Amino acid sequence: MTCTTCPYCGVGCGVIATSGDESAPNRLRIEGDPDHPANQGRLCVKGSALAETVGLEGRLLQPLMRDDAGQAQTVSWDRALDRVATDLRRIIDQHGPEAVAFYVSGQLLTEDYYVVNKLVKGWLGTANIDTNSRLCMSSAVAGHKRAFGEDLVGGNYQDLEEADLVVLVGSNTAWCHPIVYQRLMRSRRERPEKRIVVVDPRRTATCEQADMHLPVRAGSDVWLFNGLLTYLEEHGVVDTGFVANHTRGAAEALAVARADGGRLEAVAKACGVPVAQLQAFYALFARTRKVVTVFSQGVNQSSSGTDKVNSIINCHLFTGRLGEPGMGPFSITGQPNAMGGREVGGLANTLAAHLELDEPAHRQLVREFWGSPRIAREPGLKAVDLFEAVHDGRIKALWVMATNPVVSLPDADRVREALRRCELLVVSDLFADTDTAAEAGVVLPALGWGEKDGTVTNSERCLSRQKAFLPAPGEAKPDWWAVSEVARRLGFDGFAFEQPHQIFDEHARLSAWRNDDDGVRRAFHIGGLAGLDAEGYDRLRPCQWPVPQAGEHTSRLFQDRRFFHGDGRARLVPTAPRAPVSAVDDEFPLVLNTGRIRDQWHTMTRTGRAPRLASHLPEPFVEMHPYEAMLCGVQDGALVRVASRWGAMVARLRCTADQPRRTVFAPIHWNDQRASDARVGALVNPVVDPLSGEPEFKHTPVMVSPFPVDWHGVVYSRSPLQFAGREAPAYWVCIQGDGFLRYELAGRGRLEEPHHWSRSLLGFEQQPRWLEVGEDSAGDYGAVALEQERLLACVYLSPRAELPSRSWLSRVFGKETVSEADIVGLKLGRSVDPADDVGATVCSCFSVGRNTILDAIRDNGLTSVEGVGRCLGAGTNCGSCQPEIRALIEEARLAEGA
Repeated sequence: MTCTTCPYCGVGCGVIATSGDESAPNRLRIEGDPDHPANQGRLCVKGSALAETVGLEGRLLQPLMRDDAGQAQTVSWDRALDRVATDLRRIIDQHGPEAVAFYVSGQLLTEDYYVVNKLVKGWLGTANIDTNSRLCMSSAVAGHKRAFGEDLVGGNYQDLEEADLVVLVGSNTAWCHPIVYQRLMRSRRERPEKRIVVVDPRRTATCEQADMHLPVRAGSDVWLFNGLLTYLEEHGVVDTGFVANHTRGAAEALAVARADGGRLEAVAKACGVPVAQLQAFYALFARTRKVVTVFSQGVNQSSSGTDKVNSIINCHLFTGRLGEPGMGPFSITGQPNAMGGREVGGLANTLAAHLELDEPAHRQLVREFWGSPRIAREPGLKAVDLFEAVHDGRIKALWVMATNPVVSLPDADRVREALRRCELLVVSDLFADTDTAAEAGVVLPALGWGEKDGTVTNSERCLSRQKAFLPAPGEAKPDWWAVSEVARRLGFDGFAFEQPHQIFDEHARLSAWRNDDDGVRRAFHIGGLAGLDAEGYDRLRPCQWPVPQAGEHTSRLFQDRRFFHGDGRARLVPTAPRAPVSAVDDEFPLVLNTGRIRDQWHTMTRTGRAPRLASHLPEPFVEMHPYEAMLCGVQDGALVRVASRWGAMVARLRCTADQPRRTVFAPIHWNDQRASDARVGALVNPVVDPLSGEPEFKHTPVMVSPFPVDWHGVVYSRSPLQFAGREAPAYWVCIQGDGFLRYELAGRGRLEEPHHWSRSLLGFEQQPRWLEVGEDSAGDYGAVALEQERLLACVYLSPRAELPSRSWLSRVFGKETVSEADIVGLKLGRSVDPADDVGATVCSCFSVGRNTILDAIRDNGLTSVEGVGRCLGAGTNCGSCQPEIRALIEEARLAEGA
């Protein structure tokens, strides 16, 4: 049994991993850690499914090198690292250290982050290292630093429970941070007077139990909170003593806020919400002292993201609502170690230990501690600019770690083109088939969750251990080890690390180095954890920093009303509202908003391999208001093409009134290994916030048009399929099942010989048992391949989109042997027993389908989510499916009334 930490979102849930016994040595049991303060034993569906993602299928187990023709071969670590070091030295000697860059990730452990940052800034002497946290949290970082003098999240998850009002801004918490959302909902059940407000253009699952939903116009957050600041001032809701004694800039911030937020009518028009609703929100905020404002990507991912952050913080500073239980602004991070990376200076404009790259005294402090030959003197290139520099040849060597920028960055096709131009591209990853690794000259096998050892820091500053409980597969190595080995080959000292606890000790000691009023005082301080040996490091339990002394930790910052600007005061920052940079026009009249879905993570390199996680929303999709769909000439359930000035994608249309007019929404997750043309990053405009460098993922002008096809198909196969040549489908998606792969297909032109096409696609030219339903007058075709009584594959093709039930087919393929009734059903294309069709998955935790829930509601007269949970278990684990269960209860009620 190993206590570790989940590798997904920034909630940072504790996990207990238990390996199998003698009877089932390969079985891994995953459960929540009841003693971890973040989740108190609960896990969301992604965390619960971790055991499904640790298999070795598709894993990179040896270093790869590609020759000039692009042919890859496995090589030894020595040969791969010699190549990396030699090419880095050559490029630095010829072009200087600014020709080298690193792009890292919030998936790294703090120890990995620390070592690579030390190498780049302290020994290479460049700050060209940035992280994919730039894409999600850098606006929060910049806003915190402007307000507090340091990148600080002052509160904790308990504050959400103790607050009387929680405002969720740009955060689909129910899906993206479900354990925090469940803690919030549980506290509301205990205190029904608690109020929850959601600020989001879309009506998401998070809105279902909110007391108020403000569907603001995309990009209008600064107008909203400037209006709130003005309202608070006009109604005398100000902590005058706090403002006078502990802040600066209130008058200036108010003057700017009044210019655009002085009239409710003007703010309501700018935000696109009714005046009465706006006034109700302002009044609720004004009369409630214990307020927590939670914000996430909907705020950060904007060309004015930093100002949005500060406009929120201004309202809390003006009313003194922070530093006490149940109040404060709260930035909830997207990745498991986004905060840990910030602590060690993973961003291009920061130094380790929360020190600033543009401050000479800070640079000197870090250089002295490291004993490094040099220190970067100027901020490096932020993510979008970094890849543009690769594209134009200024960056000639790039090392990418634990991230997939060809999918995740904006203008992603240009990113791919940039990587193809790069002289030296090194990628460290678990898999060699990612969109980014496919372009690399050197691919290094990294350790994954359950194999690597180190620490992470979650959204509430809680530092936790991530522990190894699985053997390192093949020749996979820790990222810190690979970086240290390259440093050694470059002739650098300071990298003689043998175990991660040694790196952590150095990190802890640097946090305490001259961290006092006579040196450079900062809140980040874990000096109390310095000196841990391997055993002490292994026993380290979750704790919130600062930890200035052993045994101490700090649950809440700012209780002493001291901040980290030179004068100890916080700053209210003037935030003039401005519209998103890229405006819609006649050619691109709709606004694209991007985000996550409930059961997938980032670019699906891990979660896409878990059958349970693939069952909820299996295809790439785009959501659109029905009226907007009518104007674009597209229909619900059909394939559509979404295009911007930067790129295009193809996805399935989902019409919903929850999507505001003139907008569309598309998830970020699909990559080129899982779908034919669904990388939404290819569409996203590369505009960034001028302060934080964070891209504007929430506002790209697009057009939507039909994607006409002549036939549709579904294929189930035990082995991967290859699509090539003129008979390749125009659209395909690969979905992981339990022991099989499911492919959704659509094509153009008539399939003249579906029999031969199907057998060729499946590689069954000589398959002895091929059960076929020949092409009928309607053009439908079906075939099944068996080996004795075991299904190998099936194919169903039709000119129409109506194809056999996927939930039924998946259940049949999950059987070791099929019955005669199954074979009859497979020939018919439907089950002979309607009860076999459980419907599309609603509850992934317990694999409960839509039809099962509707049947239980009707048969048992269920009228509540709790009743469904008692009957079926659905909704009783992470709870993120509860809004869908409520919708089904309402659907059944309306059907009964009809």
